[in-house]
Amino acid sequence: MKKIVIAIDGFSSSGKSTMAKDLAKSIGYIYIDTGAMYRAVTLYCLMNGIITDKGINTDLLESEIGKIRIDFKNNETTGRRETILNGVNVEEDIRKMDVANWVSPIATIGFVRRALVALQQKMGERKGIVMDGRDIGTVVFPNAELKLFITASPEVRAQRRVDELKAKGEQVSYEEVLENIKTRDHIDSTRKESPLKQADDAIVLDNSAMTIDEQKAWLLVQYKKAIEE
Repeated sequence: MKKIVIAIDGFSSSGKSTMAKDLAKSIGYIYIDTGAMYRAVTLYCLMNGIITDKGINTDLLESEIGKIRIDFKNNETTGRRETILNGVNVEEDIRKMDVANWVSPIATIGFVRRALVALQQKMGERKGIVMDGRDIGTVVFPNAELKLFITASPEVRAQRRVDELKAKGEQVSYEEVLENIKTRDHIDSTRKESPLKQADDAIVLDNSAMTIDEQKAWLLVQYKKAIEE
């Protein structure tokens, strides 16, 4: 059976990462969370004084970008791939609100995007991957055999994010998360470098009212169609 590249783009907290992980596991592909890569860069910036109350020191970040090593490691207990930043597992840290508040501005920086896109393209050279993000089907893999674009209403996405964070013990308000999502949507969609947008040949899914099982079934149908073409 031929292997393909599956590109899944969409808005923050639209469920694309969950969908991508489940699909990759179901079909035996490698899952790559590009959002985690930008979050890892953001965490590095927060930990190393690159982000301060004055904003992002882009000159310092550019001088440090070569020191940032991002890898993924399988968790043998959960079966999930977790994010490793310079040898340290940061999977939990990169999901917190302080990172969420800065990841979109970090992702607008051209040299950051170029460095991570080059790494992502190298990861996908052998195909057999499911990659999710904002510009996978438009910039990273414009020739991907299957492109999906996932969306949901901001209110639904905010509630999902609140539930996720509270399950991890982080106390946040719905209003704070909703505002964060709306701000990120605007930054992601209007940035100059690789903005979030639907690829012309992407299949669109609004999953606002769908269950996880319904999404899984829909994804498998799209995958089977793509490998048969």
